[in-house]
Amino acid sequence: MSFDQNALDSLRIERSPEPARDTRQGGVYKWFIAAVLVLAVVAAAYALFRDNAIAVETVTAVATSNSGSGGGSVLNASGYVVARRQATVSAKVTGKVVEVFTEEGNEVKQGELLARLDDTTMRPQLDLAERQLESATKNLQEVEVRLAEAERNLRRTQQLRADKLVSEQALDSAQAEHGALQARLEALKSEVKVAQSSVRVRAQDLDDLLVRAPFTGVVVSKDAQPGEMISPISAGGGFTRTGIATVVDMDSREIEVDVNEAFINRVKAGQKAEAVLDAYPDWTIACHVINIVPTADRQKATVRVRIGFDELDPRILPDMGVKVSFLDDRAGQPAAAAARPAVRVPSDAIMKDGDTAFVWRVRDNSVERVAVRTGGVRSGQTEVLSGIAAGDVLVGKSVPGLAEGAPVKKKAE
Repeated sequence: MSFDQNALDSLRIERSPEPARDTRQGGVYKWFIAAVLVLAVVAAAYALFRDNAIAVETVTAVATSNSGSGGGSVLNASGYVVARRQATVSAKVTGKVVEVFTEEGNEVKQGELLARLDDTTMRPQLDLAERQLESATKNLQEVEVRLAEAERNLRRTQQLRADKLVSEQALDSAQAEHGALQARLEALKSEVKVAQSSVRVRAQDLDDLLVRAPFTGVVVSKDAQPGEMISPISAGGGFTRTGIATVVDMDSREIEVDVNEAFINRVKAGQKAEAVLDAYPDWTIACHVINIVPTADRQKATVRVRIGFDELDPRILPDMGVKVSFLDDRAGQPAAAAARPAVRVPSDAIMKDGDTAFVWRVRDNSVERVAVRTGGVRSGQTEVLSGIAAGDVLVGKSVPGLAEGAPVKKKAE
């Protein structure tokens, strides 16, 4: 079988030649694909790290400076305001309270009447003693009159005997009567003194039923009410009160702090100090060391230090918590040390690693560990002397997972 070559050629499809490829366009395309892949990887990494960022609370370091008149703080301690002179006032005897004349917060003067106890038993005894004194006094007066008459009779008898007009017996009788009345007079004088002493004792017993303020001060506690029994020795069981009221001499207020015995060498009598009451954290009170109590507590390894206020204020109340900074007032200290620039941060932001203090500083959404040197602590704020500056943002409280360079984000409110 033969084929017509021409017919076969007519059936052939003519293809156009492929255009030549541009090598430059292929290179640009490859770079574009690579850039897209890199951006995708970066976006994925950012999303991954962003989701893994640790949520933390942040605080800002605030600028501050020491304002002591003598120098910087060399030691800090905490303690309480105390009143050196206070008393729970009670009666000298056991009795029932009839009236109470004071309330909490009242100012009282020395000797002012605070309460009165029942006197239904003591008053009749005083009346009886007074009647006995009155009776003894009248008996004394009677004997004095009779003695005066006996003296006159004795003189007449002595004259008559000298004239031999009466017997010797009559003279002896007159002398005996005079001597007996004189002895009786001395006995009655002693009885009168006894009666007077008895009256004084009964009057004192009656006065003991009146409870008075032992010194000028302020009543801080009212401990008994009318109708209750009171006793200085708590006789009568649990239903018997031991005091009427507690009086505090507000002029005797001072501070007592316990200082670790390892640092007591930094404290001396007369040293200047600053106190900050927990109730008034923004109020700095000038103080001075009164003395160091010359004994140590072996269990707490502390020494008690008494601190006096340079000027008392009504806002300072007994038993208030207080922070004290002992100042370095050594002569010749450089002026720069007295106003050393520093910052303060919440105490929770200060971390400890052994003896080293450090903070976590937040920068570019990550944290870095910064060693710091700390100073005094007041009202939850710690003074930082070096390591950070005012305005630095810090982690407010330590959280698990923090490490150098760790990503962080601010915790949602």
